Amino acid sequence: MLLETRVEKKVAELRSQGELPLAIELWNGKRYALADHVDVTLRVPGASALKYLADPDLASLGRAFVEGYIDVEGPIDEALRTAEALSRCWGRPKKGRLPVVLRNLHSKKRDAEAIRYHYDISNDFYALWLDARMVYSCAYYRNGDEDLETAQALKLDHICRKLQLQPGDRFLDIGCGWGALVMWAAERYGAQATGITLSQNQHALANERIRAAGLQDRCRVLLQDYREVPGEGVFDKIASIGMFEHVGLKNLKLYFGILHRLLRDGGIALNHGITSVDPDSREVGLGAGEFIEQYVFPHGELPHLSLALREMSAAGLEVMDVETLRLHYARTLAHWSGRLEAHRDAAREHAGERRLRIWRVYLAGCAHAFERNWCTIQQVLAVKNGDPAGHVLPWSREYMYR
Repeated sequence: MLLETRVEKKVAELRSQGELPLAIELWNGKRYALADHVDVTLRVPGASALKYLADPDLASLGRAFVEGYIDVEGPIDEALRTAEALSRCWGRPKKGRLPVVLRNLHSKKRDAEAIRYHYDISNDFYALWLDARMVYSCAYYRNGDEDLETAQALKLDHICRKLQLQPGDRFLDIGCGWGALVMWAAERYGAQATGITLSQNQHALANERIRAAGLQDRCRVLLQDYREVPGEGVFDKIASIGMFEHVGLKNLKLYFGILHRLLRDGGIALNHGITSVDPDSREVGLGAGEFIEQYVFPHGELPHLSLALREMSAAGLEVMDVETLRLHYARTLAHWSGRLEAHRDAAREHAGERRLRIWRVYLAGCAHAFERNWCTIQQVLAVKNGDPAGHVLPWSREYMYR
């Protein structure tokens, strides 16, 4: 068979370049070990699956795993490292695609569908591997050895301190998830907190948790698109955590313009989001971005930090501080991936085998991507400064770290 012969040649080629702790097992009993010690075994149950190995990248290998054309035995993080090695050795060099900005993929209807596809799997599924507050964004590690629960609490407080939240502040959280930040802001800082989400599951559970905590007089979560929030100057502080990845490059001007409209003069905004490391805002290379687009975040687009800063400034928001949390997110994702791996049987019951495979690849793959600097993440603090000579924020960063 031509494809099988091609794979055999590629195995020999890879073995000659150095050991890779991988074995490939074919349906006919043939086994190719690329090292004396093997951590990962890739099983090919039928000849039709060989096409995924002929010219592999992370998209094709991930697709083959999700759809059941190949099976993998071994730690999922090691499997991702092996997939990268195969893609680099066997695949043709591929650069991340340029973003599609000529057409607007981000109508309200499309965005709602994309958000519900990703988030409305099952609250119980997410609860298996998130922390108890169900914070689904990058945690914050002071020393690097904190557990996930501690690091997520540190993140919530870090955001509130950066925003200088005060009792009575009108606070908006755009893309609020299951409500952890608005509850923290209301309970710990006395804010009048509003969260918005497009996920029906998040909306229901967040309000249930708010009622259970007795915070309904100063905290609420609405099922609402950010483009539909009414008013002008109606919030003192705004946070957007892990949401602007869904906005789309074409809509960044509109998005930051809405933040400016909603903030009062002297108000403070914090945008916490994943960004591309490519100056042209290309997607992650080796096919990783293509996999995420197809299976995880439909229509997701990552701007380079320079583009985000330009659009914030053009909207009238003065950027005051930028903090990069790339290594924090690598560690957060590694925690999430490990917790999902530890609860695979329960996750399969809630999400099904195919969806479980998607999330196994996604979480481990993203941990690998942030570790390798294929993408990064920043918290950008900005002010709507009606008086440019005024001092909206303290003179130094010291207040953020007390």
